[in-house]
Amino acid sequence: MKKVRKFKVGKFLLFLLLLIIILFLIILGIYKYQTSPVSSNTDSKTITVDEGDNYFSVASKLKEQNLIRSETFYKIYLRFAKPNTLISGDYELNEAMSVPEIVKVLSDKNSRNSTIKITFREGSNISQMAKIVEEKTDIKADEFISQLADKTYLDELKQTYWFIQDDIYNSEIYYPLEGYLFPDTYHFEKSELNIDDIVRKILDNTENKLEPYKDQLQNGNYTVHQILTMASIVELEAVSDEDRAMVAGVLYNRLNDGWSLGCDVTTYYAAKKSMTERLTQSDLTACNGYNTRCTSMIGLPVGPIDNPSISSIKAALNPKENNYYYFVADTNKKVYFTKNAQEHDRIIAKLKDEGVWAA
Repeated sequence: MKKVRKFKVGKFLLFLLLLIIILFLIILGIYKYQTSPVSSNTDSKTITVDEGDNYFSVASKLKEQNLIRSETFYKIYLRFAKPNTLISGDYELNEAMSVPEIVKVLSDKNSRNSTIKITFREGSNISQMAKIVEEKTDIKADEFISQLADKTYLDELKQTYWFIQDDIYNSEIYYPLEGYLFPDTYHFEKSELNIDDIVRKILDNTENKLEPYKDQLQNGNYTVHQILTMASIVELEAVSDEDRAMVAGVLYNRLNDGWSLGCDVTTYYAAKKSMTERLTQSDLTACNGYNTRCTSMIGLPVGPIDNPSISSIKAALNPKENNYYYFVADTNKKVYFTKNAQEHDRIIAKLKDEGVWAA
């Protein structure tokens, strides 16, 4: 009986051992699969590691770019690998790389791109862009702004770029190149981290974006400067392409009939306030080259109030014809168009009642 028991126990232990081995092999297989390359595609993808990032925090970026199969298994690998400290910068990776290969690249400071990435959001104004340049480079915001206001420097740029005309020299304009610096993501070599190279790379991009519309811009009823001014207002008043074309149509209706534009976004710029601040009554009534809420100001502002996207530029060039004279947006960015002040006021009252009025 004892031998039988020992036999049964031994058989059970053997079975348990085999089961453990099988489970281990299954787990190992899953682990190898989950840390293997996502595909055979070797097309390069740029991953930006920002200041303060670590290997764990970039997991979501890697997953979003389809560079890893699983954030969980990527993090499990890190527990065993214990790579060198992660350094900020741009890294070139591809889907044909396994997790160990990706981590190896990220842990090698010499594999970083030598370029610096700077992103300017659509609708940013020059003051905001100058602060971003200061954050990413050794260039002070004041230095950047000062260079962009230098008459000699502007003359040089005007000789190079067909879309820059004498309109920028108006003494009422805050920043002469406002509206001309196309908002986008730029990569600069370290040797390019000076004001002139940064500005010219941005203006080169502006030229490329405007080139398809060059004939329309040069032969239309409005100057390039006026179109960029209109586009800059549209940029801040609407989000979708359809709404932007409609808003442009409304603003042209008001211009054509000799009305003031009455746009709060121009008042914010005139008062040098951010859109999160409240406008005072004196802000609304103060008359200068930008404030279209000033009753004595008819026509477009003296210049752009931000740097608009191509969507808003296209809307300014090709507005949607309509018979509306008013519009208002709610907190969900939905735009309501009306024909007269009474309808406009009713819409505002309705939005207030619903708690969605963007005051």
